[in-house]
Amino acid sequence: MKIGQKAPAFELESDAGTKVSSKSLAGTSYVLFFYPRDNTPGCTREAQAFRDAKPEFDRRGVAVFGVSADSVKSHCGFRDKHALNFPLLADPTRATIEAFGAYGEKVLYGKRSMGIIRSTVVVDGKGKVRAHFPKVKVDGHVEQVLAALDAME
Repeated sequence: MKIGQKAPAFELESDAGTKVSSKSLAGTSYVLFFYPRDNTPGCTREAQAFRDAKPEFDRRGVAVFGVSADSVKSHCGFRDKHALNFPLLADPTRATIEAFGAYGEKVLYGKRSMGIIRSTVVVDGKGKVRAHFPKVKVDGHVEQVLAALDAME
């Protein structure tokens, strides 16, 4: 992801059973945060941080979406269990995840594997990438995203 480039086009099913697409978001700034798996400790903490900061995103007029390869059914359970207040998008084929550069080699406890890389992309209302966080550390990340949004204004 390069800052200023056009964000990849996508269309994914949400936990609400509706389709969300780059086309439907035209004119709206949005955040896509890519995470490995529903209901795992780091992913839960990250989702809860976005949940808690949602009023700040709303104040800036920015939509927030969580994206993983989990099913819509899994997303619904995750959303309900943690009272998440933003859409979760299912990408079981990982096509969107890969298009946004959020899939690749990871190292966990010294072991290399392929998987979803925790990352975040901020897209402006014109569909351009305005910020990219390629290897997210959960603690303090939402504050980094909010700071990037403030820098856009």
